[in-house]
Amino acid sequence: MEKGKKTLAPELLAQLKERGWGEGLDQLRGRLLLNEALAPYTSWRVGGPADYVYLPANISDLSLFLKLLPLDLPLNWLGLGSNTLVRDGGLEGAVIVTQGALSQLTQQGETLLRAEAGVSCAQLARFAARLALQGLEFMAGIPGTVGGALAMNAGCYGGETWNQVAQVETLDRHGAGKIRPATDFEATYRQVKRPAGEWFVAGYFQAQVGDKTEALEKIRQLLEKRNAAQPTGLPNCGSVFRNPPANYAARLIELCGLKGYKKGGAVVSEKHANFIINENNAKAADIEALVEEVKAIVEDRQGIRLIPEVCMIGKPTS
Repeated sequence: MEKGKKTLAPELLAQLKERGWGEGLDQLRGRLLLNEALAPYTSWRVGGPADYVYLPANISDLSLFLKLLPLDLPLNWLGLGSNTLVRDGGLEGAVIVTQGALSQLTQQGETLLRAEAGVSCAQLARFAARLALQGLEFMAGIPGTVGGALAMNAGCYGGETWNQVAQVETLDRHGAGKIRPATDFEATYRQVKRPAGEWFVAGYFQAQVGDKTEALEKIRQLLEKRNAAQPTGLPNCGSVFRNPPANYAARLIELCGLKGYKKGGAVVSEKHANFIINENNAKAADIEALVEEVKAIVEDRQGIRLIPEVCMIGKPTS
């Protein structure tokens, strides 16, 4: 199949079947891309190719894809790619991209909203506000999708994703779907314990009846604050490190004089020290090396070991 082409050619169908893919590949309605570079799918704009990239048409199409996918093939998921570093050697196996695919956003009741995994957190926040619902405004400051926010309990400005979750929809490795209450999960700071082999495809968020003007104004203020403090217009992944207990990663990095510290094309932001920017066509290796150096310097000078918030996946070199 040609890169980016939607229809699977007969010769490719035969090839995939030989590799152990299931019957029914011709029924897929999404886009299956081979040897696709992942840099365009990450907010750092780095990353080597994946063997397969799939952009599903909807949840039922994604379920079929999972049923057809060989069980021994590695599987990764990307939303906005804002909390992920894909190494330069790329990824073996398949990558499911939910951004722009799982995009349904609906009101389920007076105060309950359903958002699929590919919906951006900012979109969910604005959708709630326009319905005169409050409690989700903080999500406008999360630079990712609902799927990623559910997976890591993303938060900012005093709010955390799982404080608002009523239930979720998941798919497992066999494409089987489940609806689970929030009580099935243990959410802590930037971590969520979930059943092995299940992935979030939608979340149901509980809001409160409020004031539309007030909610939209709060979002505006949060985004203004974020834009003033963070390098939002430059390629970055969001916060690189978790905040240590009773401290801030940015403060510790700044105390070490590391703002502007560079490694290849990657640099610690002058605006916010817990952000690393792809300033000059950085490689993933530049970014990873800079993360490790910052971590080592902070531990040496401040006695605190920073824990990366960003997920690093893939092979170091091609």
